[in-house]
Amino acid sequence: MEDIAADKTTLCPSARPESVDSFIFGIVSGTVTEPRVTYLKQPLPITNELIAKASPITPTEIFRMATACAAKACLHFDGQDCRLAKQIAEKLPAITEELPPCSIRRDCRWWQQEGKAACMRCPQVITDNYNPSEVAIQVSKLAAG
Repeated sequence: MEDIAADKTTLCPSARPESVDSFIFGIVSGTVTEPRVTYLKQPLPITNELIAKASPITPTEIFRMATACAAKACLHFDGQDCRLAKQIAEKLPAITEELPPCSIRRDCRWWQQEGKAACMRCPQVITDNYNPSEVAIQVSKLAAG
């Protein structure tokens, strides 16, 4: 499985399971009020069995997924950069002092664009978060343009 991301040039670390060639690179842990992503040593392909195990909640409540960056086809892309990565790096508080052990970092759009600032905040980003902080709500609204 270590080669899942090897042939991609730029990955979006906020993919949905229905995205083409998406895969799991983290599991949401922590608490309802402070969810945190625990990164997998090796990405996992998304299978029907894994999706079924997530039921009755959405897979994006418990998995962080990545896929090839859609660039101009994405609502977060401004033509040059990912607005979501920028807002995360600028507005969310850092929650770690060291880079998390992330298996997709070398190909991650957020890392390539915002560097360490994005990585220090990434573990608090949950794709489907039904109890987001006010700052997380602002970040997602600003990133959507």
